[in-house]
Amino acid sequence: MEKLVINGGKPLKGRVKISGAKNAVLPIIAATLLGQDKVSVLEEVPDLDDVQTISAVLQKLGVKTEYNAELNELRVDATEISCFEAPYDLVRKMRASFLIMGPLLARCGKAKISLPGGCAIGTRPIDLHLKGFEALGAQIKIGHGFIEAAAPNGLIGSRVYLDFPSVGATENILMAAAMAKGQTVLENPAQEPEIVDLANYLNVMGAKIRGAGTNVIKIDGREKLIGHGYTIIPDRIEAGTYMVAAAMTKGDVFIENAISEHLKPVIAKLKEAGVGLEESVDGIRVFADKRTRAVDIKTMPYPGFPTDMQAQFMAMLAVSDGAGLVTETVFENRFMHVDELKRMGANIKIDGRTSIVTGVGKLTGCQVKATDLRAGAAMVLAGLVAEGQTQVGYIHHIDRGYDKLVEKLIALGADIKRVDG
Repeated sequence: MEKLVINGGKPLKGRVKISGAKNAVLPIIAATLLGQDKVSVLEEVPDLDDVQTISAVLQKLGVKTEYNAELNELRVDATEISCFEAPYDLVRKMRASFLIMGPLLARCGKAKISLPGGCAIGTRPIDLHLKGFEALGAQIKIGHGFIEAAAPNGLIGSRVYLDFPSVGATENILMAAAMAKGQTVLENPAQEPEIVDLANYLNVMGAKIRGAGTNVIKIDGREKLIGHGYTIIPDRIEAGTYMVAAAMTKGDVFIENAISEHLKPVIAKLKEAGVGLEESVDGIRVFADKRTRAVDIKTMPYPGFPTDMQAQFMAMLAVSDGAGLVTETVFENRFMHVDELKRMGANIKIDGRTSIVTGVGKLTGCQVKATDLRAGAAMVLAGLVAEGQTQVGYIHHIDRGYDKLVEKLIALGADIKRVDG
């Protein structure tokens, strides 16, 4: 099993280009199932394990996929779909595989998918997805580890209200409704930039979707969607991770492609922590020459502070001046990185869904593990500032969401390498 070996203490300096967004590309790849007649060519597709997994799921459905890692281009030929069942061995690896249910229902009138897996960061129930499908007229059966959905007479547009603005449910319902008969009104949807990106892609395929990014989305169903080319938006979480890395290491890094509009809460908290930031149309420069100040963060659905940046900020708070509160409201089991940070000398106390992080003079390198994707990023950040050597295990979690992490950090001056465990 591979691991990362990091010798800390080096400030990061230079430029880093942000890859296409993991959380945008996965639903868009699922949406290619709706594309008839023409091949879909997706650009700025990051070279991630999750992209390989969902591509493999599509291949099991009879769809042809071809990825060019040099060009970051994925070609998907979904002109013919020969199967409507996603196998357990793939779906268990990644929760986002469940996103194929909406487009399969819309395109084929039926879908069978094993109950999904993914990072162990808490319960992420799929009941909101199923509630939305049922509102559109689908019949749902659950049993023997599978979920079956059928709409033999096609999906019918309806009014759907989400009890919680779930990103996955919003995406799945959006794709299903794109080919439903009549209009669907989706109330209290997620408003993330990745939702807007998916809607934009569906629209270039011929869908009619208005209001993505607001609290009401209207979808006028179309009989047919056509495969089309599309460029994925930059990854705001990857950008935020490198921003925190620059701040923690007292570095000076230009985050190329970062979109300020997508990072408002992260930018606000970094400024509050005393970090220098310069925003431009090409990206964001982040620089610091002293220790950061402690801040309080509370994760919320977009446009609030992203839960996917919570672990990285906790790593920063561990070496900041003062004490900060970290409150997690989105996932109930997203403090698994706390024990790993404490192994490195961090002073963190958990009280329910709140952690109190008191900055220490230094962290010390040791063996730690990536308990999930973003926790893995936090451990890498901690290793970059720790005294001595840090070894991060279970890095398959990190590979799910960070494209060329080691190469990018080396280019910024970090002492990091990937080795066989």
